[in-house]
Amino acid sequence: MRKLQSQGVHHITLVGANRRTSIDFWEGVLGMPFVFEQPNLDNEGESHLYFDPGDGRLITVFTNEERTPDPERTSTDIGAVHHVAFALSQATFRQAVERLDERGIRHSGVKDRGFMDSIYFEDPLGLLIELASYRFEPPHGHTHADVLLEAHKIRVERGDYNIAPEHLADAIETLVARSRESLSDEEPR
Repeated sequence: MRKLQSQGVHHITLVGANRRTSIDFWEGVLGMPFVFEQPNLDNEGESHLYFDPGDGRLITVFTNEERTPDPERTSTDIGAVHHVAFALSQATFRQAVERLDERGIRHSGVKDRGFMDSIYFEDPLGLLIELASYRFEPPHGHTHADVLLEAHKIRVERGDYNIAPEHLADAIETLVARSRESLSDEEPR
C-alpha cells in the first residue's frame, strides 16, 4: 500500500479560552508573533488565532470570549496530547528558568535528556509545554532527525541505555564521512 508522505507539521490547533489569554501566553510568554485571525469556519461562535512559533509553521488557537481559563492539567488519557515542545536556542534556553521565574511560572527546572535539555511547565489552560534545546548541531546537509537516527543505531549496537554525547559525536562523524569525499580515502594506509 502506498503512503501519504508527510513533509512536516503544517500546524497544530488547540482549544483555547478567550482571545486575551491566548495572545498573552503564546505571544507574551513564548514570543510567537500573532500573525493572523479569522472566524473559526466550522463554528461561528469561535475565533481562530494564528501564531508563528519561529519556523514559519503555525500554532493556532480556537478562542471564545465566553470561555475562561481553567489551569487544571489537561487530560493525559489515551489519545490525548501529552505535551507540546518548542525549540529554543542554547542562548535562550540558558535564560529560560530565570525568565519563567520572573513571571511566577512554576516549572520543572532543567531536565537532562542526553541529546537535549528540557524544561516543562503548564500553559494557562493546563497544557504541558516543553522548552527544548538540542545539545548538538547537525552537519551541513543533515537534520537533527538524521543525527538522532544514526545515534540511535550506535547506542543500540553498543547496548547503551539512552543517547549520550558520545553517540551524537560518533553519529555526526559517521554522517560527515558518508556525505563528503576526501582525497585521503584513496591513499593507501
